[in-house]
Amino acid sequence: MDKDELTGWALANGWQMIGGNPCLTKPRAPKEAIVRMVLKATVVNIEVKKPAGKWEKMSGEAYGKIVADPDTGLPRGLGLETITGFTMLMQDNKDRMVFAKMTGKI
Repeated sequence: MDKDELTGWALANGWQMIGGNPCLTKPRAPKEAIVRMVLKATVVNIEVKKPAGKWEKMSGEAYGKIVADPDTGLPRGLGLETITGFTMLMQDNKDRMVFAKMTGKI
């Protein structure tokens, strides 16, 4: 997967652009990013915001080593499937976006 494919996947799966990066937000504070995907020239990093406000790299991989899961589309190689609570956070963000579109409150 390349930068554009990862961005497209992220935006279709509950991520939103905050500060130029695809991000997941807190369930109770939907404007505050707590997970971000930093797309660099040759690699992508997944970073998590610590309670003190500092970003910590959780995983990273070169674009050439990231492939989409044929069943779910989830990018393999970044460890997204193994990070505890990640899939639930992503689903919460996706659900919030769907319901916001239904009510017109984005």
